[in-house]
Amino acid sequence: MTRGEEIAAAVAAVRARIAAAAAGAGRDPDSVTLVAVGKTKPLPDLLHAYAAGIRHFGENRVQEAETKFPELAPDAKRHLIGPVQSNKANRAAKIADVVQTVDSAEIARRLARGAEAAGKRLTVLIEVRLGGEGTKAGVEPAALDALAAEVRALPSLGLAGLMTIPPPGETRPHFATLRRLGEGLGLRELSMGMSDDFEAAIEEGATLVRVGTAIFGAR
Repeated sequence: MTRGEEIAAAVAAVRARIAAAAAGAGRDPDSVTLVAVGKTKPLPDLLHAYAAGIRHFGENRVQEAETKFPELAPDAKRHLIGPVQSNKANRAAKIADVVQTVDSAEIARRLARGAEAAGKRLTVLIEVRLGGEGTKAGVEPAALDALAAEVRALPSLGLAGLMTIPPPGETRPHFATLRRLGEGLGLRELSMGMSDDFEAAIEEGATLVRVGTAIFGAR
């Protein structure tokens, strides 16, 4: 089996899992967007995924995204899903279609300036830290409303939803919490769930699932 065939089979298997989880939750499978995470994987793997029908691609690091995103087809959507350092916000705004990891007003303002300079309106999600892990990125739920208001006040950013990376283990309650937070803010997009738990995320309302290992194999 060629690498392209491997990836195509993996994409089909993940899509089947998404469809089954959505059906079990009474949802339309098309309401869930599969974001293929290419972290550490070579560009040809992403191109194979594109050939298999993937249109949304995620990268964790700005530097890696800068080498891959420009090589993707024009109709591909480019998501940054890792923390954005202040000094890289301008570059992030330039290369990404979606930044999923806004967690402070300062980062939001820097992304807004970068988007304005690039002549674009950048779609963003706010990353919420659930589970109280001090080492994780994300805004605490108690500060979410204030940050959402600040992001919404920036005309070159479009706030679409929320994202989280919950602590390992029992992730479902955190997914349910993120759904409630999103509903409270009137936000439609919920980015939650990865290779090992995206079914639970879909059952709790995920509209974006970030899948790397189940498509491209172990890193």
